[in-house]
Amino acid sequence: MSIQTKGQDFNLGFDHFAILVENLEESSNFYLNIMGLEEIENKTKQPHIRWFAMGSKSALHVIEDNQHKIADIKGVHLALYTDNLDGFITHLRQNNIYFENWPGEENTTNDRPDGVRQIYLKDPNGYWIEVNEN
Repeated sequence: MSIQTKGQDFNLGFDHFAILVENLEESSNFYLNIMGLEEIENKTKQPHIRWFAMGSKSALHVIEDNQHKIADIKGVHLALYTDNLDGFITHLRQNNIYFENWPGEENTTNDRPDGVRQIYLKDPNGYWIEVNEN
């Protein structure tokens, strides 16, 4: 993305998304084993933080904070894509992970207005995650 502001030209790219979680181990296991993210070096070296790769230059930072509060709003979500949504759905079912479509119908997909098929699920802390075939 190239932006021109007052004669300056610079590019912005997505770096990371940070979430606060109640239980670092439980949440890390979810992102490792259910979402299939690869754990990467936590350059902060802080024991209450773990980092997971989300593409070539982006990451998810999972930070333990038992005082966190999140709003249960599906419109505020992390969106990931896969080239095999049916395979991912099978994986969720094998692990007894609840998912739903945008309207809230359980165990089914829906198509976004642009025709992309999607589902929604929550992580152990209640954060909404969209997974689509974009």
